[in-house]
Amino acid sequence: MAGQRGSVAPWVAGGVVALAAAAVLNQGAAAAAEAEFPPIGDVIEVDGVTVHYTDTGGSGDPIVLIHGNGSLVQDFAAAGLVERLAMTHRVIAFDRPGYGYTARPEGRDWTAEAQAALLATAAERIGVTRPIVVGHSWGTLVAIAWALARPAEVKALALLAGYYYPTARPDAMLLNIAEVPLLGRVFTDAWAPVQTRLIGPLGNKLVFSPAAVTPGFRDGMPFGLMLRPSQVRASAEDGAQMPANAARLAERYGELKLPIVVLWGDGDKMVKQSGQSERLVAELSTAAGKAMPDVGHMIHHVRPGAVAAAILALG
Repeated sequence: MAGQRGSVAPWVAGGVVALAAAAVLNQGAAAAAEAEFPPIGDVIEVDGVTVHYTDTGGSGDPIVLIHGNGSLVQDFAAAGLVERLAMTHRVIAFDRPGYGYTARPEGRDWTAEAQAALLATAAERIGVTRPIVVGHSWGTLVAIAWALARPAEVKALALLAGYYYPTARPDAMLLNIAEVPLLGRVFTDAWAPVQTRLIGPLGNKLVFSPAAVTPGFRDGMPFGLMLRPSQVRASAEDGAQMPANAARLAERYGELKLPIVVLWGDGDKMVKQSGQSERLVAELSTAAGKAMPDVGHMIHHVRPGAVAAAILALG
């Protein structure tokens, strides 16, 4: 037994050193990314949280854009959606807590409802009234939570490639590791950023499939910011809590009485949309839905014109 312990100890020590080195390198890469990609918008403090947002256009009724998991405000600009909408409307895109340059203080439970409350207050303080709220993927939960909390203050909802009903998701269970003390930090600060750098191109192909990754996404996204340990941590926490958020909100979908458009790709490999978007449209009398053929999860990148037209049709 002693000999076995002696043979294992160097491997354990080597692993600890490698993880520590990875954490240091990841922090250095994060600092370099922030120098290369500084904030592109403005910041406002809400309840002690710094919120980063872009504000474009300004002539028409406001449209608020809420990004999905792992992303940030540049997502909608890289897709060409901001440019299309801003021709006639004021367009505000928020970094959700922990993404881009919006803070995510520890010790708070950053549910969809908590994130919606933060962004709704931020929107109110910058003069946004009765916006059309657009959410993509995880952002659809935040958009819905916003409308449920402030029904008189949201004009309409546009929900893109969303997840609305709880399902058994192995990825969510795996990401619960982010909540484990110490082990969670090892995962988000050392291992996950390195892993994502290695398999990121394959992941991008998966979220776009069956369509190809667009040049706008490939060249217009600040991937260095997205790989910072702090953002990886936020993404893991949100991924782990996604089914619970959907279960809680689904009990209240019947309260939604505002106009809603639901869009999804018929080839979505991230979310089985037959049990999500299709079901939501069937259950909500005020919702209209459309599946986009030959499109995956990133519908706003692959069909930006059609997505913009559906949003603009709401008002």
